Amino acid sequence: MPELVLVTGGSGYIAGWCIAELLRWGYDVRTTVRSAGREQSVTDAVSSVVDPAGRLGFAVADLTADEGWDEALKGVDHVLHVASPLGGAASDDPDALIAPARDGALRVLRAATAAGVRRVVMTSAANAASPSSYATEGVTDETLWTDPEDPTLIPYRRSKTLAERAAWDFMEAYDGPTELATVLPGAVFGPILTTDNIGSVGIVGRMVAGEMRGIPRIGLEVVDVRDLVDVHIRAMTSPAAAGQRFLATGEFMWMADMARILRDGLGEHGRRVSTRQVPDLLVRLVARFRDPYLREITPALGRRNRHSTEKARSVLGWRPRPARQTVLDCAESLVAHGAV
Repeated sequence: MPELVLVTGGSGYIAGWCIAELLRWGYDVRTTVRSAGREQSVTDAVSSVVDPAGRLGFAVADLTADEGWDEALKGVDHVLHVASPLGGAASDDPDALIAPARDGALRVLRAATAAGVRRVVMTSAANAASPSSYATEGVTDETLWTDPEDPTLIPYRRSKTLAERAAWDFMEAYDGPTELATVLPGAVFGPILTTDNIGSVGIVGRMVAGEMRGIPRIGLEVVDVRDLVDVHIRAMTSPAAAGQRFLATGEFMWMADMARILRDGLGEHGRRVSTRQVPDLLVRLVARFRDPYLREITPALGRRNRHSTEKARSVLGWRPRPARQTVLDCAESLVAHGAV
């Protein structure tokens, strides 16, 4: 019988690709949705690249509630816990992202360990293994933990760090057969399966649509969603991955470089992409007086914080594709889906 993998948050961008790739590899998949009304849209998205052929099932469960998780984990061999609150929204409530991320991870782990699942692979973020203030430049690895008590941390970074910490603390106190591994991605781009939930890909969409009139001096570590799924599956199946963190950040690229790749590589569709660099001072002024969302990125202006992926490469044999290919594939997919 094929092994059964539970993927949390099936309507999400990363989760959709996890489902598709697991099915392609011959696994049976069950995925959680917050309501039964989301099941058809997930099936349709996955069907655009692989035929589920009766091998995709659903469970209704929400990260913010206990109900449904024990049922969702029945008979499951492995879990890819990729669901998480999204970052980027300004909020006066510091727990708006933290509580769902931390408590949701613990709900998944409690149900997984109770069900005797073999391994849980949890998606964290590279920002959980970064210098807290962005002031220190250089290359860091999985041994570094972001300080969640740093008052300058934006809620998203704090939520991802605290959620991963809570998961490891839970496993340290747990005495049983279930294993944990975590994957810490950078900025996730690549093709989309549907326009319903495009996650961080929206940045590329705004560039191609001409909505980003200027480019802030922000550097991103670009990882392809397909490569991110690949490292999740490798972490799920490799004996050496148990109890380990794996950075999966991809190639460092300034947003201005992304813009030039799109402008030069998309032909007619790239004509609206602006390559104009916006001075840091202007970004800070706009963030302070007009755009609260920009306030969360201003600490990273001009910083070249990078992460080593040597561990994922040496332990798991991970080989991500070039960032240029990812950016172009992402844009071409958005165009093909009519998203820009």
